[in-house]
Amino acid sequence: MPQDIFGTPVIAAPMAGGTSTPGFVAAVHAAGGLGFLAAGYKDAAAMLADIRTARDAGARFGMNVFVPDPAQLDPSAASRAELEEYRRRLRPDALRYGVDLPPLRFDDDDAWTDKIDALLADPVELVSFTFGLPGRETVRALQRAGSAVLATVTTTAEAARAAEQGVDALVVQHASAGGHSAAFGPEPAGPGRAAAAGGQATTAGLVAAVRAAVALPLVGAGGIMDAAGVRSVRAAGAVAAQLGTAFLRTEESGARTLHKDALASPHFTETALTRAFTGRQARALVNEFVRDHRDAPEGYPAVHHLTAPLRAAAAAAGDAERLNLWAGTGWQQARAGSVAEVLARLLD
Repeated sequence: MPQDIFGTPVIAAPMAGGTSTPGFVAAVHAAGGLGFLAAGYKDAAAMLADIRTARDAGARFGMNVFVPDPAQLDPSAASRAELEEYRRRLRPDALRYGVDLPPLRFDDDDAWTDKIDALLADPVELVSFTFGLPGRETVRALQRAGSAVLATVTTTAEAARAAEQGVDALVVQHASAGGHSAAFGPEPAGPGRAAAAGGQATTAGLVAAVRAAVALPLVGAGGIMDAAGVRSVRAAGAVAAQLGTAFLRTEESGARTLHKDALASPHFTETALTRAFTGRQARALVNEFVRDHRDAPEGYPAVHHLTAPLRAAAAAAGDAERLNLWAGTGWQQARAGSVAEVLARLLD
């Protein structure tokens, strides 16, 4: 497998929840980048519909799939009790909007088997995985079907485990990235994970540490917002940079207008890693909900389903203080305009 399997130095990150639409990845492709569709939160039929639409638009793209965590599908009694307590603490939020909190559910594996079966039957060029490793047999099956397989890692230890499964490339995600941490190793998520990768505090530093540990093509991700950031991770050993927050405000992005406006608002002055919205560490703009629930428990996707009606109600009410405003540490550099305009600056 050649080092550069992407053909471009800029990759648009898969952003689940409606941001990475087929139209968005088609715009990225047309402007000289490579976009990834996001299968997360969708069933296999919806995933395949996105693939067909992107193909019809003539786009070159990849597909990202969430790996389910068996421990979260069958949590301990202590974890269930902690999650029930969090549900109780969310009642004032439910009352605020007049919505009902759903019961906790632990049966959602994000249609894992159906999606893998669908990707084997109708292969795409690139398949990336987040939140864990797919297993050697799945990697080999996808490769036999004609797909290159990528794993998302956050430490050198995770990178080594991914390499052992035979993946074709790694997305190296630093803690500065917006949205969910891809971490699946035993180390705690957050800035402290940099120490597990050799004390690296920057995305370029983490890329260099992983480059020294594994001989696979690397993509650097996390806090990259401009051409200098793209150059820095490539100089550290990556063949490309993956960006999400830099594209959130673009015209083609499927992000909510409320989210786009919040990224440009001087009202929000910092980001933080939080479990408040989904039960999994994710970097977001610090708003009232983040501050009110700093001690939210681990429990993904149980908390994701629990807070779904709250987030929907906040969005409908135009209430940015109670919405999950995913953002990387460089969010203030995100610019409005077209994907083509943003990519032109990144490729400068």
